[in-house]
Amino acid sequence: MKLEYPLRLQVYLAKSGCGSRRSCESLISSGRVTVNTKRVTELGTKVSQEDVVMVDDQLVEPSEKTYYFALHKPKGFVCTNWDPNEKNYARDLIDIPDKNLLFHIGRLDKDSSGLILFTNDGDVAQKIMHPSEEIEKEYLVSCSTRVRREDLEEARKGVLIDMPQPYTIKRFEIISKKWTRIILTEGKNREIRKILSYFGYEVNQLVRMRIGCIELGDLKPGQYRAVTSSEIKSLLRGENDILRKSSGSGW
Repeated sequence: MKLEYPLRLQVYLAKSGCGSRRSCESLISSGRVTVNTKRVTELGTKVSQEDVVMVDDQLVEPSEKTYYFALHKPKGFVCTNWDPNEKNYARDLIDIPDKNLLFHIGRLDKDSSGLILFTNDGDVAQKIMHPSEEIEKEYLVSCSTRVRREDLEEARKGVLIDMPQPYTIKRFEIISKKWTRIILTEGKNREIRKILSYFGYEVNQLVRMRIGCIELGDLKPGQYRAVTSSEIKSLLRGENDILRKSSGSGW
């Protein structure tokens, strides 16, 4: 898609792989962005194709091509694009020339594995992450002890842990002695781990299997695939892969 200049600065940054539109607005407001060597903090600023835009003194340039990728993030890799204390970055597993433009949609912590989406489309990322869209995220979770149904039922109603807003799961299914399937529609930071810790459980494994209609499928750890525009459209329409029901599952 050809870019039409002038562009609002936050749009320019989002198209340059600096994050979602909202996170790009934060970059500007915090004084980390310069245009032609002048620091800019006004969100309404517009830039032309000839302007030199830098973030933290690093040149950024937008791409007219839009990328969407699904990655099976292995445990031990981080989703952030830079951390001086880390060396294994999930984005580096996506082997394309423009991978520096990509940023992750949502989060998946270092100790978890499974499906994570990467893009350079800030608008789409913002829509997918926004709680009002209620896009389902499906996880398989293994704990050191069997999770009690009554605890998960309480989590469906919401539990207060470390913020005024409750942590809530949408649905669950107890699969076996060790494994539980949990569905979220928000995805606060380490939400499932915090909920289970609140009830006294220790998480052994946590794997994200699905985001809306996009599934992990046959991807092996470290593998990735392109996500089609039709899949993105279905995702934004709220088409979730409705899972099989089991009797008394909390579904």
